[in-house]
Amino acid sequence: MSEKRMLIVDAEIAKKVDENRGGMDQSDFIAFLIDSRLKADSAKADPSKPDYVTKEDFNQFQQGIKELLRNFMEFFLSYGLELGHQPDDAAMKELGQQLKTFVTKVKPTNTG
Repeated sequence: MSEKRMLIVDAEIAKKVDENRGGMDQSDFIAFLIDSRLKADSAKADPSKPDYVTKEDFNQFQQGIKELLRNFMEFFLSYGLELGHQPDDAAMKELGQQLKTFVTKVKPTNTG
């Protein structure tokens, strides 16, 4: 069992702790706050991890989303075709036009 100590805080701080601790007891909540703050401070001390999204990170994210959308559309179309529901030509043309519009709007930017 760990050693217990008494911590004297202002009444307003004790009230804030009680209002926000949920099902945790006061000691666990204060320990959680201190640990999370220390982890946040140590993460910010690492200069290799910026506090913002880099252009490269954003482009990778953008490409991942495009690939996800392509996979979804491919699955959606092949699933519908396997069930025997043949889409009419007008619907396919409209879908193709929407996809072309989407691709032209979300072209990758040059990172140079």
